Amino acid sequence: MAENGEEKLIAVARHIAKTLGHTDNMADDILQIFSNFDGRLREKLSEKLGDEDPRGCVAFEQTLKSLDRQITRYVASDHPIWSDSADSSAFLDAVDELLAAIRDWTPMSGEKTVAACLDRADDLLQQAMFRLEDEFKSLMERGGESFDLTRYQNGELATNYSFDSEEDEDEDGEMIGSGGEDHQIPVAHPISDYDIVIDALPSVTVNDLREIAKRMVAAGFGKECSHAYSSCRREFLEESLSRLGLQKLSIEEVHKMPWSDLEDEIERWIKAVNVALRILFPSERRLCDRVFFGFSSAADLSFMEVCRGSTIQLLNFADAVAIGSRAPERLFKVLDVFETLGDLMPEFEAMFSDQNKYCLFLGNEAVTIWKRLGEAIRGIFMELENLIRRDPAKTAVPGGGLHPITRYVMNYLRAACRSRQTLEQVFEESIAPRGDRSLSSSSSSLSVQMAWIMELLESNVESKSKIYRDPALCYVFMMNNGRYIVQKVKDSELGSLLGDDWIRKHNAKVRQYHVNYQRSSWNRVLGVLKTDNSSLASNVAASKGLKEKLKLFNTLFEEIYKTQSTWVIFDEQMREEMRISVAGTLSPAYRNFLGRLQVAPDNGKHTEKHIRYSVEDLEARINEFFQGSGGSAGSRK
Repeated sequence: MAENGEEKLIAVARHIAKTLGHTDNMADDILQIFSNFDGRLREKLSEKLGDEDPRGCVAFEQTLKSLDRQITRYVASDHPIWSDSADSSAFLDAVDELLAAIRDWTPMSGEKTVAACLDRADDLLQQAMFRLEDEFKSLMERGGESFDLTRYQNGELATNYSFDSEEDEDEDGEMIGSGGEDHQIPVAHPISDYDIVIDALPSVTVNDLREIAKRMVAAGFGKECSHAYSSCRREFLEESLSRLGLQKLSIEEVHKMPWSDLEDEIERWIKAVNVALRILFPSERRLCDRVFFGFSSAADLSFMEVCRGSTIQLLNFADAVAIGSRAPERLFKVLDVFETLGDLMPEFEAMFSDQNKYCLFLGNEAVTIWKRLGEAIRGIFMELENLIRRDPAKTAVPGGGLHPITRYVMNYLRAACRSRQTLEQVFEESIAPRGDRSLSSSSSSLSVQMAWIMELLESNVESKSKIYRDPALCYVFMMNNGRYIVQKVKDSELGSLLGDDWIRKHNAKVRQYHVNYQRSSWNRVLGVLKTDNSSLASNVAASKGLKEKLKLFNTLFEEIYKTQSTWVIFDEQMREEMRISVAGTLSPAYRNFLGRLQVAPDNGKHTEKHIRYSVEDLEARINEFFQGSGGSAGSRK
């Protein structure tokens, strides 16, 4: 029954179609009406009608002929279609009509005549797409010519200022401007506010590009459109980085650069990566979203293709720095690169988030290289440790002064701790417990690292002190270096890292070195000045012994004076404290000795000739101690 009813319905439809078939569209309209009830019915109707009327797609053919004439005329034109708005509108209308025809007739592609028409339509569509791609590129290039890239040169934002005077002097002292007329002169100012969006293409151009992109995506040419877009914008982005002073360098070229040149290149990189991530890339993202509005996949693909090369160039440079030499002097520039990349992580995440499948690998690569820079910083500190260990104890510092390794390490650590927050972050996950056991278990990883380096330095200085044959000079050397270490710790972030207990402990060490110096230098002299009070007044022999003691004192003091006046105490306060301490110990003993000598029996006239120094003379000589061989106590920087 169902089959019989279907046959009757088909017969009716065939009759209606025959009756109305002399028009272009009505037969197809009848098929469409019936197919709304059942898609299978349309296929059967098409087959039946096709058997009796081989011109079943006559309407499609006529549409194609009309569109072919319109589209071919524009495709073959030597002039840009978008130079005339009427032409561009007509061309897009023709493309829209072609797309609609293909869409409407594709369900009947099983019919041979329809399939042949569809093949012709596809060929025509392809020609139209090629021309649209050319027009797209042309609009991109013409629109980009209106953008003044020099406004963003060298990481600076140039703005125009009018100069009314005949001459003005620029920052470098050169005269700019000329007489008579006002001149708009671009003056560059460093970019401090990165909340800038570049409209690199005029709004009218963006609208035209969007209309083209809409058709190309609808026709299945989205990738071709993205490639056309990205090839133009990529060129702009690469030129922007070049104008910011950034060179295209391979990792090998970076490693071969002299350090002074690499320092300059790092400065340029810092400017470039900030402008790129905070101005250029967001502007490119915005432009992609405007051109490919409504087509997020095409926008994401275009943005990735535009920014990939420049991003890889920026990241490869940072990577080259990370895997390069770990000489200690490179720490501060590596810290600059690490901090810059870390500060830009929110921008990397925003630009290359997991919402954009095409760009995710760039964001991941940025994180990887940032972590690698952290490893490089830890490696540089390990190299500093090795440098301290390997520094040989060959030649003694004249006068027991400050050793170069002490000055170098302490100034190095003091400078490094200006980046304390960054270093805390770097060492937080990597430092195993070691170093000074006096630090609390709650001490940060950076505190432990710094304590360990201080321990290595102290051990190195102690080994160097053993070069001195004179024990007193050995203690002076340890005092100088110990005092310098404590001062540098107290006057910097090292103090809060190592803590008050560490400072008290090392101040006590310096005081002990002072006590040891006093003993080794002056105990024998003080022993000479001791007298036997019980027998002194009546014993003539004892009186003669006092004179001998005075001669011995004079000899010993002169030897010490000759030697220790060339020794060095670099710190003025400590030098004065040392002199006061020596005088405070020696002067009372010497004054008491002279008093005993003067009241001794058989003193007579000849006693005065044995007294070379008054107490005042002695103290004056003591005040000349620790001046250094050149009369200077040396540098403490």
